[in-house]
Amino acid sequence: MRILIVEDDTSLVDGLKKALAPSGIAVDHEINGSDALEIAPSEAYSLIVLDLGLPDMPGHEVLSRLRGKGCEVPILILTAQGEVKSKVKCLNLGADDYLTKPFDLDEFEARVKALVRRGKGRLDPILRCGSLVLDTSSATASIAEQPLSLRRREVTVLEILMSHAGRLVRKERLISEVFGFDEPVAPNAIELYIARLRQKLGPQGPTIKTVRGLGYLMEVR
Repeated sequence: MRILIVEDDTSLVDGLKKALAPSGIAVDHEINGSDALEIAPSEAYSLIVLDLGLPDMPGHEVLSRLRGKGCEVPILILTAQGEVKSKVKCLNLGADDYLTKPFDLDEFEARVKALVRRGKGRLDPILRCGSLVLDTSSATASIAEQPLSLRRREVTVLEILMSHAGRLVRKERLISEVFGFDEPVAPNAIELYIARLRQKLGPQGPTIKTVRGLGYLMEVR
């Protein structure tokens, strides 16, 4: 899963990145609204976190212009403005949720995950494929009730494949959702995570099929 945070407080963003990393959430960061408007429509984000007090333009304007461009990605507003009028304005412009600073990191993480599930049309955090169960809220998985030891990016790859079980997931999509915009990606990185997942799922788990030259498919039994 990959999200965009539009916020000029870099120390706050560093803290948010650390809070989300254990859940396998990659974070791209932009300081200015104009940069966010340029990058957001062309990237496969699961969520946009938007501050209202940006250096170059009000966050309300960024929100309005994103929705005007047809951007349907869920948007969570972060702001120091706690007035009801500001909250109503954001919601009327198309925001999906609103969080007032200062806020608790656990609450932030919970809202991020809830909005991502809602954006994917899935309210239940539990994914199932045969004997494989993945709790996306806690980033934990099990097979036949036996817990699996997964690294955070393995969880992300597994969630994407399970969310599209029985359908092809292109390699490019996996790369875009697993890695941040400025992260270096080794040529065989996705292949490595797929190989690790196959080993950990073993014979009891669902099969991850390679569609040569295209991507991967988790077979439904």
